[in-house]
Amino acid sequence: MEYKSPAYQVIAVPVEKIVPNSYNPNAVAPPEMKLLYESIKADGYTMPIVCYYAKGKDQYIIVDGFHRYRIMLEHEDIYERENGMLPVTVIDKPLDQRMASTIRHNRARGSHDVDLMSNIVKELHEFGRSDAWIARHLGMDRDEVLRLKQITGMAALFKDVKFGKAWQPAEEETDAKPEQSGKTEEGE
Repeated sequence: MEYKSPAYQVIAVPVEKIVPNSYNPNAVAPPEMKLLYESIKADGYTMPIVCYYAKGKDQYIIVDGFHRYRIMLEHEDIYERENGMLPVTVIDKPLDQRMASTIRHNRARGSHDVDLMSNIVKELHEFGRSDAWIARHLGMDRDEVLRLKQITGMAALFKDVKFGKAWQPAEEETDAKPEQSGKTEEGE
């Protein structure tokens, strides 16, 4: 029998039949959850969640995709648009293998390369996108956009940034003479 990857067999499953697993160590901070919601709202579900089907309970136990599942549960607009259905791929593995799969999925996502993110910010700036637009659409705050722009070292990226006057240099008195202590700078 020829192997066929689960991604070729996506099914629509009512969210009420899907349950989280009890072992996922992954946590997503509120800003990233907000970005995930915005992503699903704008682009739809572009990746199915991965589940194990427990026949006896007629439930789909999540292996990967818990946060995408949560978005549907917590956002009525997404639930209604998707008719309460989530795209699911099913893997048939014992619990220990599902646990390993969960960790592999989490770790395989990795993190964003700072240099690549800086280049993306640079390119978006060159397309004429404002810092506010970049921050909103990439799920960043303005300080993060500024830091990524600084990494590229391109002065052109800062041409529209308004810098305030943080301090004014005090005027030095020209008549004042330093105190004579008998010591020179080298002698101290």
